[in-house]
Amino acid sequence: MTATRETTQLPSLPSVYRSRSSVELKEFFRQRESVVFTLLLPVLLLVVFGAVLNFDLRDGVSFTQYFMAGIIAAGILGASFQNMAISIATERSDGTLKHLAGTPMPPSAYFVGKMVQVLAVTLISVVVLLLVGVVFYGIDLPTGTDWLTFTWVAGLGAAACTLLGIAISSIAKNGRSASATVTPFALLLQFISGIFFQFSEIPTWMQTFAALFPLKWMAQGLRSVFLPDALAADEPTGSWELGRVALVLGIWCVLGLVLCVRTFRWQDR
Repeated sequence: MTATRETTQLPSLPSVYRSRSSVELKEFFRQRESVVFTLLLPVLLLVVFGAVLNFDLRDGVSFTQYFMAGIIAAGILGASFQNMAISIATERSDGTLKHLAGTPMPPSAYFVGKMVQVLAVTLISVVVLLLVGVVFYGIDLPTGTDWLTFTWVAGLGAAACTLLGIAISSIAKNGRSASATVTPFALLLQFISGIFFQFSEIPTWMQTFAALFPLKWMAQGLRSVFLPDALAADEPTGSWELGRVALVLGIWCVLGLVLCVRTFRWQDR
């Protein structure tokens, strides 16, 4: 008599990736606080600043047109850097990461799920902001190859901020302490990176400090697609410096990946 052994076949890697991505998206949209602060806050800021600061900078360019590039950059920062730093720290402190590490799920599936979440939330945030800007404030959308520039600047910026957020999550003890640490720092970067004010009006030493981080370069790259070339003269070097934008954001991607590999942990110390 021949004994037959039943073997359980594990799901394929793409199937695991899809399943984990679905879980990440569901968890995000079920958390009211995450949805409010990540998706609705940039929209509210656009509405408030667009209504209050309704004036022309020069050459017929409104401040709202200038502000659109900055608020999209801030929205990407919230969907990637802040979202990752807080959510991963929370999952580490409540034991979720420790539990996942003990399952057959490959570790890569967890990070793929997080990246899909960031991509989806970023796309929704950008679309909503553009829609509000066009409908209520008459924002001029990019045209032609400017959309290509918009895509790679937003993509590189989101990647750099996501990796940095994952790395920062290992510093915080839990989600609450991560929020208390990351949110003020993100707000500081927004104020000195040309989000709420013209970058040329910020003191030089603040400009220098802001240039150390990806948000300033992401906002500058996005300004190049929303503003006429004449306003490039207001930038520190008198140009959009798209080559340097790509270089700095690329360096932050590499640096963020190195920090993730060296600092990420599945459970509290």
